[in-house]
Amino acid sequence: MKFYKKLYIGDTIKKPNQIKRKLKRYDKLPTIYVIALASGKDQLEIYHSLLLQQPYYKEKETYIVGIAGNYEEAVSLVCRITEEAVLKNGTADLKKYLSGQVKSERKA
Repeated sequence: MKFYKKLYIGDTIKKPNQIKRKLKRYDKLPTIYVIALASGKDQLEIYHSLLLQQPYYKEKETYIVGIAGNYEEAVSLVCRITEEAVLKNGTADLKKYLSGQVKSERKA
């Protein structure tokens, strides 16, 4: 499990570093949702944190770009990411936008 350097954090999340540690240890976090890059043609996926405890997700390399305290907040974060992508690139290609952020961070 990897985390986006400029992780999107929902308003209800008070201790993001603690939540990241717990997610890495696969602790049970019944109120947490994560936003991850989709592995297929889709852009982003919203997962309940308990889903990440499944053996499939423990073996899969999940790249988390956002953490939210509930589903509605997760959807709101996806909307925010989409708005930022459209403003910056003129397109809603979220994977390209987020990977571009990573590349620009490495250049600095």
